[in-house]
Amino acid sequence: MEQVIRIGMDTSKSVFQLHGVDALERPVLIRKLQRRAVVPFFARLAPVKVGLEACGGSHHWARTLSALGHDPVLMAAQHVKAYLRRGKHDAADAEANCEAMSRPRTRFVAVKSIEQQAGQMLFGVREQMVRRRTQLSNAIRGHAAEFGLVAAKGLAHVEPLLARVAADDGVPALAQELFDMLGEEYRATCTRLAALEKKLVAHYRQDETARRLAAMPGVGPIGATLLGIKVGDATAFNSGRDFAAWLGLTPKNHSTAGKTRLGVITRAGDEMLRQVLVVGATAHRCGAAASRPRRGWPRCLHASRQSWRRWRWQTKTPASPGR
Repeated sequence: MEQVIRIGMDTSKSVFQLHGVDALERPVLIRKLQRRAVVPFFARLAPVKVGLEACGGSHHWARTLSALGHDPVLMAAQHVKAYLRRGKHDAADAEANCEAMSRPRTRFVAVKSIEQQAGQMLFGVREQMVRRRTQLSNAIRGHAAEFGLVAAKGLAHVEPLLARVAADDGVPALAQELFDMLGEEYRATCTRLAALEKKLVAHYRQDETARRLAAMPGVGPIGATLLGIKVGDATAFNSGRDFAAWLGLTPKNHSTAGKTRLGVITRAGDEMLRQVLVVGATAHRCGAAASRPRRGWPRCLHASRQSWRRWRWQTKTPASPGR
């Protein structure tokens, strides 16, 4: 085999497709590997740059390849799509990865450590628990309303509603049993969620970067910890503007013929991170009585987000303690 300088790898659960080129950009390696054969193959291969799409399991493979002496890079799937020249199949995807990683304007995704992925899993499980609690609360309210029992808004009124259902003789025995099942699951979900909140606070207290980010008004332990986990290495961004574009806070651009037309924000970034930061900024803005906006609170809030994300980028950068 001639010297391979670059390999594009398309990953899946069990089959991995490789596409490698030499110094003259000629394909010299086109191979399909089973999952068990990937590590032995790269262990025998000389150090080489390997490009993968940033998808499920990609960070694991990037860490594995790095441990074997290779130089793995991760790319967002939408950036690789532009180099897909023909039909969608594994070989074409691997070739597109190989081509995309060679382009000078391609932006790469930072490889997450196992600690960062564990923290990201903590937020994912917490979000699932929050959604499940909401589902159970709505189910209890909806079923209780069918028997003429309603409660005020808020999670604090769910338990009193269950007590009223249990004490109501007009609710059939079968319905009482089903309400008991929903109530038990609701309480168990609340208990698990409280335990996750404690783990999150403990994670926040151990993370120096998160504590620095929490000094920003409108950013609490959840937002600071999530920001540190999602961003990783902030030096990957050239400026705070790039960071804002990655978050999806910059407006859509429909400019032409010298006329500037800006639309709503792109919402192209991480939805969970943007939601947490926007909610924090909204809460801070609503509580700041001395700085009420005079040109409409949505515009003022967006301006606050744009200025705060620059502060966050500076705070996240190790070389800068923030302003």
